[in-house]
Amino acid sequence: MCLQLTSTPPMIPPRGRTQQQDKKVQCYEPATMKYLGFFPALSPVEVRDVLHVYAYVCVKIYKRCGSDYDDCYMYASGQGARGRGKKAQKLWAKSSFKQRRQFLRILLKYIIEHQELICEVSSRDTGKTMVDASLGEIMTTCEKITWLLSEGERWLKPEYRSSGRSMLHKKSKVEFHPLGVIGAIVSWNYPFHNIFNPMLAALFSGNSIVIKVSEHASWSGCFYIRIIQAALAAVGAPENLVDIITGFAETGEALVASVDKVIFVGSPGVGKMIMRNAANTLIPVTLELGGKDAFVVCEDVDVPHVAQIAVRAALQSSGQNCAGAERFYVHKDIYSSFVSEIAKIVKSVSAGPPLAGRYDMGAICLQEHSDRLQNLAFGPIMPIMKFSKDEEAIRLANDSRYGLGCVFSGSQRRAKEIASQIHCGVAAINDFASTYMCQSLPFGGVKDSGFGRFAGVEGLRACCLVKSVVEDRWWPYIKTKIPKPIQYPVSENGFEFQVSLVEALYGLNIWDRLRALVNVLKILSEQNASSSKRND
Repeated sequence: MCLQLTSTPPMIPPRGRTQQQDKKVQCYEPATMKYLGFFPALSPVEVRDVLHVYAYVCVKIYKRCGSDYDDCYMYASGQGARGRGKKAQKLWAKSSFKQRRQFLRILLKYIIEHQELICEVSSRDTGKTMVDASLGEIMTTCEKITWLLSEGERWLKPEYRSSGRSMLHKKSKVEFHPLGVIGAIVSWNYPFHNIFNPMLAALFSGNSIVIKVSEHASWSGCFYIRIIQAALAAVGAPENLVDIITGFAETGEALVASVDKVIFVGSPGVGKMIMRNAANTLIPVTLELGGKDAFVVCEDVDVPHVAQIAVRAALQSSGQNCAGAERFYVHKDIYSSFVSEIAKIVKSVSAGPPLAGRYDMGAICLQEHSDRLQNLAFGPIMPIMKFSKDEEAIRLANDSRYGLGCVFSGSQRRAKEIASQIHCGVAAINDFASTYMCQSLPFGGVKDSGFGRFAGVEGLRACCLVKSVVEDRWWPYIKTKIPKPIQYPVSENGFEFQVSLVEALYGLNIWDRLRALVNVLKILSEQNASSSKRND
């Protein structure tokens, strides 16, 4: 069975690109078709411009001041972003964690105090409701900031490792250095969080970042950048540490060719193109491609309780959610009651322009998603299918090119057992998308859901050059010295020495190791005696 809203959400005609030669990104409100303005579509030459030539366009936006709206103006700039960002990054790499935490605290304070403004901007540009914006934009971003404040420095400090048997006289550690300029190409569905998420990890780890915002959310993106720039200025950070660029595919391609790492949030098709382009410069790539999450419901659940979560999982942000549930597998014994409960909830959902009244669901951002809604699950649609046994549910959940999921059961042990057999990057037990709200965890998928991770320790360190360092533990008293049997020219018993040394270090029992050690010492003694005779 497949459920979708009978009242089609408001939509607009295709937006973004007008004509290639126009070099403009046109911006509209999806829910009302109101024109918001335009931004420059930067050419590859402009993106790579090392002469720092600016291309400005002035766009009117509205800033909430008390109970009134006052006009204010902002600029979108396009230029040799990497050149500026590289210079700024070298200065920022020397900044203290104290300064970086101060930057985060300023951001957090602003976000908490201006939640309504941030959500309104997101709502106007993408059509989501204020509640959906609060859940997906505000809470997720605040959670990431608080995790970085609490644990970020700990995971970026040098990490000491064991040195092994042959290197007992050495100290081994891993250092985490900034990569340089991070490039992020982000999707339109959560414009605030999709900018802040890679930006926070990049800056806290000492990088600069250039973010190519979606042509479907350029208006909000070029507003949100001002928040970041103001916070950076407040802590005395170098200018141009964070840049936003606007444009279309060629703009993103030029960015990929000009940075030290790429983070991409979007579709599998575009992700593959980015990988091909990144191969030209052999830079690391993180792909977050979302997609068709399995939602497994066993027969021992509280149906009304799980039905509420299921509808939220499907309709959050009008179903345009990277971690949204898009394939529902329900045990046959409760299938009818589950569908009935879902239908009752869905019928109560009202859809309309989110800022024009009290609506449960806003607009579909892209016209083409509405046209293909039956084939493309990136929208408010709930395909619900039956299963008879847990093994069947696991098989159905894995029968996809995507890899994210959640499992519901009255037995937590059973839910964990099913989840452990689903081939996915994240799995929520008796919940939906909770893995993303736990920002200490890495987030990402498998197969066509992408690879690499952002969020958590893994995502933070993915913005770093991971450097292995070995040094003498008791310098200068004990230093590395090549044993005489294998010094050049290598002696006749050089290989015998190596065989005995290997067994002395790694033999499986103590007696073999002691016997080998005696032979090592014997060879060294003979070698020293021979050297003494030659010297005499």
